[in-house]
Amino acid sequence: MSTCTITERPLEKTVTPGIFKRGNRYVVRYRDPSGKSRKKFTRTLAEARAARAELVSEVNRGEWQPLRRVAFDDFARAWIATYNGRTSSGIRESTLVEYRRALGLTKEGERRADGIGAVSHFGGQFLGAIAPRDVKAWLRGLSEKGASPSTVRTYLAPLRVLFADAVEEGLVRANPAAGLRLPRPVTREEESEERAKALTEKELRALVLAAPEEWKLLVRFLAATGLRIGEALALRWGDIDLGRQRVNVRRRIYRGALAPPKSRYGRRDVPLAPGLARALWTAHGKTADEALVFSGNAGRPLDASTVYRAVKAAAKTAGVPWAGPHALRHTCATMLFRNGLNAKQVQLWLGHHSPAFTLATYVHLLPDDLPEVAFLDELIAVPSRAGGIQETAEREEATA
Repeated sequence: MSTCTITERPLEKTVTPGIFKRGNRYVVRYRDPSGKSRKKFTRTLAEARAARAELVSEVNRGEWQPLRRVAFDDFARAWIATYNGRTSSGIRESTLVEYRRALGLTKEGERRADGIGAVSHFGGQFLGAIAPRDVKAWLRGLSEKGASPSTVRTYLAPLRVLFADAVEEGLVRANPAAGLRLPRPVTREEESEERAKALTEKELRALVLAAPEEWKLLVRFLAATGLRIGEALALRWGDIDLGRQRVNVRRRIYRGALAPPKSRYGRRDVPLAPGLARALWTAHGKTADEALVFSGNAGRPLDASTVYRAVKAAAKTAGVPWAGPHALRHTCATMLFRNGLNAKQVQLWLGHHSPAFTLATYVHLLPDDLPEVAFLDELIAVPSRAGGIQETAEREEATA
């Protein structure tokens, strides 16, 4: 009986000392603080050079430590079971739910049956073997399967903090999910939406008119209050003070369940326009304060996707097919700012963390919103020899 001996491919020298090539991979050789020879594998020569420089530098500074070979799925399960945030304020339960879903784990820590999530993708790969290009390839695959940019960011979020903790524990040397930028082709419809996130007054009127009768009040409400869909759908009649004309935002519907507002700034009292307050009064009638303001059959909560489809259908009829429910929030912010509210007031109205974010993200002014600038004439005029103000053109004509 004969035996077959399998031999590894020989290492081929490269132009860089300490870096070799074997097949389609590169091998970095270096010595740890005890003098023991160590190896690290990379996919490109550039990665090999960067890795060797970093490893040699760590050894010279006395900061090198051997990495434990921990599988991604094992670490992810243990991590999400004990993770309580990276700041003193902790982490919200709704965020943990989102993290578990993005990782592809159930509440019990088991792999989800649908096979979606980072655990299903990376599985038993060692943490230290996952590079930025691997994370980018996975996220790009999600995008190619139809995931929206916001969904892709949702899947990336827990990876960033998971690997940040792994770095602190000495399991990996760098965070492969940090600082990623994913190029993605933009469709014509998205380009249109990027150019016009807020409706003009004419477009808003057309949208309200195009909405079916059962949706008109909700469309008007979203445009006039700037509430997020989840906040509006969680409102009960007891949250609306029609005497003071204020809406108390204290909760939202998130993935079919009641949850606190998106951030601590989300708890706020939002003013109601008098006409909208009267429409709400008529709709309220003798409905109990515990009942939902906007509800489906038998008083059950509306699904956000149902609202989205209804608004999009009305927007298409109104000639603004790019607009969705969130465009009404942008429209509200723009109208408030255009009609004299300052940045701080609009920030508090929308429940954002800073006026700068509100201005940069939600306020969209039109060319006609720019003021007249006749006052600049005086500022750029040229003084005459007599001591008065003389326009530049008149002075040049006089000296021609």
